[in-house]
Amino acid sequence: MTRAARLDLRSFQQELASRLATKTAAQVESSRLGLVCAGGRWLVRLADAGEVIAVPQIVRVPMTRSWFLGLANIRGSLYGVIDFAAFLGHEPVAGGGAARLILLGSRTGDLNAGIVVERVAGLRNLAELTEVPPVDGAPEWHAQRWADAEGNAWQEIDLGALARDPAFLQVST
Repeated sequence: MTRAARLDLRSFQQELASRLATKTAAQVESSRLGLVCAGGRWLVRLADAGEVIAVPQIVRVPMTRSWFLGLANIRGSLYGVIDFAAFLGHEPVAGGGAARLILLGSRTGDLNAGIVVERVAGLRNLAELTEVPPVDGAPEWHAQRWADAEGNAWQEIDLGALARDPAFLQVST
């Protein structure tokens, strides 16, 4: 990773931290982190996303599903890295550039894992979104569905439910 990319990510995280520090607990609870991946817009609770980082070096693991990218050493701990787009059955995330690894937070359980998404779309305030009906047959980890003022659909992900989903946990072929 280039020095400029590290500085950009660091400034993004510092800006996000300073914005969150000025928010009340109710404001933080009504905020979601917006993600773009697999042609869709996704939301995650800030408390469920442990950290957002640039995609680190990943070591492939033989005899695993194509969407399981492998293991990454993040500050001395090993994390399983999942390509979220490929997990959903779409083209894999190209990596590099704006791609980010969203680490599952401690509220989601003891699973050291993260999902790679195409890019982070910043914070979204639920007060500015309209609740819409869920998609029929959606997985259990699909939480509430929302629409923004432009009519774009945003699907909230329950990262805890995703971390317990048998399909997500079954990385071996």
